[in-house]
Amino acid sequence: MKIWKKMAVLAAVALLIGAVDSVAGPGWVSAITATRDKINKTQREKDDLEDELNKTQDNLDQLEGKRDTLEKELNYLNSQLSSVVENLENLESQIREKEQEIADTQAALDEAKATEAWQYESMVILVRCMYEQPEENYLTVLLSAGSFSEVLNMADRIEKMVAYDQKMLEAYKENRILIEESEARLQEEKIQLEALQAQAQEERDKVSGMINQTSNSIAKYGNQISDAEKKALAYEAQIKEKEEDLEYLKQVLAEEIAKSQAAANGVWRDISEVSFAEGDKKLLANLIYCEAGAEPYEGKVAVGSVVINRVLSSQYPDTVLGVIYQNRQFSPVASGRLDLALAADIANNDCYRAAEEAMSGISNVGNCVYFRTPIEGLSGISIGGHIFY
Repeated sequence: MKIWKKMAVLAAVALLIGAVDSVAGPGWVSAITATRDKINKTQREKDDLEDELNKTQDNLDQLEGKRDTLEKELNYLNSQLSSVVENLENLESQIREKEQEIADTQAALDEAKATEAWQYESMVILVRCMYEQPEENYLTVLLSAGSFSEVLNMADRIEKMVAYDQKMLEAYKENRILIEESEARLQEEKIQLEALQAQAQEERDKVSGMINQTSNSIAKYGNQISDAEKKALAYEAQIKEKEEDLEYLKQVLAEEIAKSQAAANGVWRDISEVSFAEGDKKLLANLIYCEAGAEPYEGKVAVGSVVINRVLSSQYPDTVLGVIYQNRQFSPVASGRLDLALAADIANNDCYRAAEEAMSGISNVGNCVYFRTPIEGLSGISIGGHIFY
């Protein structure tokens, strides 16, 4: 998409250049240099911003993918935690039930022990009564009996009472043993449940930790996504700004090319009609130094020729000073570099010689009134690192 945009821009520029060529021939307007430079620079900056935006968007997509994966993992962990918590609650409920059973069994055991003790004490008292009575008491009992049969009945009742107490005592003992065994079994089951509870709590803590870690990761990626989105929005705003600048610069370029056409079709003076002021040579030589100091001598003469061509054209000021200091025409003027060069008069001999040659009416670029570094689609006279048109 960017390549097509660039091609469209270049095609538009080529059409404008072609329109000027058809009217003006090989000589073009030369203050378009700064504007073209701005357009190219703005286009490059716009392309760079679009590249950064694409990178940011790719990064954003990756972050969102990681966040989605983490959210799925978090959902799984939450469901796993719910299962663990449910299991833990079930175990805790079983433990509470088991504790209640143990408490009930303990109460039954205490009651059985108390009953056993009471039964044993009762039997002891009965036996003591039977064997600790004085012999005369037994005699009294026997003598008081109405018959021998009654004596036997009395003995039989006593024997049955002792046998019953003995039987009940054994039953209470067996019951107590069963209760003790039940209590031991319940205690063992409780220990097992508590072990399971400890495992469930450990699993819950583990899953909770994983959930916290995953949530923190999601939050981290969320912050990175937010930052990436902000960065993308900033790039988009800058791209929009560059596009607006680009449209403005294209409009300026079109106006300047139209002006170059007017210059080509306008009135031109002869060099003999120009009266140079004192200091013009120094001014032109230092501008040549700033614009073409590293260029070959032919390039220096060509820059001087562009300035003099403007002086000769009716579309530009008719003095060297007026041409050079015309608003937004030569970048060393705008940057202040020309004033610094003039203050120290740093122009070398070649720059002065080129200025003298141009001021004498010699031109190696015809009627060209613009120059710039080469760009794709721009035709003209190529000298050194500049295209003259």
